[in-house]
Amino acid sequence: MNAELQKKLILLAEKYEVSSFCDSDPSQFLRWHSKLPATSYSTADVEVASFIAAMLSFGSRKQFIPKIQNILQLANQKSTISQWIKNQDYKNDFVPEPFQKSQNLEKKYYRFYSYNDFYDLFDELCEILNESETLGQYFCQKYQQNQNKHLCDHISESFPKAKIVSKGKNSANKRINMFLRWMVRDNSAVDLGLWAWYSKEDLILPLDVHVMQESIKLGLLPENAKASRKTAIILSQKMKEIFPGDPCKADFALFGLGVDFTKDL
Repeated sequence: MNAELQKKLILLAEKYEVSSFCDSDPSQFLRWHSKLPATSYSTADVEVASFIAAMLSFGSRKQFIPKIQNILQLANQKSTISQWIKNQDYKNDFVPEPFQKSQNLEKKYYRFYSYNDFYDLFDELCEILNESETLGQYFCQKYQQNQNKHLCDHISESFPKAKIVSKGKNSANKRINMFLRWMVRDNSAVDLGLWAWYSKEDLILPLDVHVMQESIKLGLLPENAKASRKTAIILSQKMKEIFPGDPCKADFALFGLGVDFTKDL
């Protein structure tokens, strides 16, 4: 990789890893509770809100951001998001409108995922929160039991029923890896860095369409590259050359360049 490209990616990362990045990005939900009336929110609430936001982050932002907002607003009307999940309040609150008891919960909530699909997600989150105080505590224990398995796989395997949580050894697992970037990376204007027990050096880039397109344009990936786990790992390894110990900093450069049509750098 030539010095000019390295310099460009460093400048792009600095340009886009700023607080305003969150304005139209699903990362806005990392600090969702700060915009609400003063209430006692916990780490569990931040993690659960972030995880739900990550799982819904595909397709059009104009479509999925209101869907995330709706779920969090329903929870906040009753309690906090983690308590809403633990108490299974979603079974009464998260229903199609107008709701009738005879109504089929197979009605789609977002894209091809139904209300029942979200019940599966909430049910499994409920099981985790009733076993551990936080998602971080639960996944830390899983990882410590088997550190040869990537944390992304531990998370995926913890949701065997939830269709919205990506599965498969060949999957790029973009949404889980984005969630992990949020939880692990510290000293960031965007990411929270709550999980100090996991190394940000081991994170895998969230491989979305923008990151793929810009990586190919810049010659970081071949033109025939597929959005797979193998590709995500290859790209992450290359980014360690530019951002030692923090390959996912490159996500801001590549994703930001992909969505910024001015491209003034």
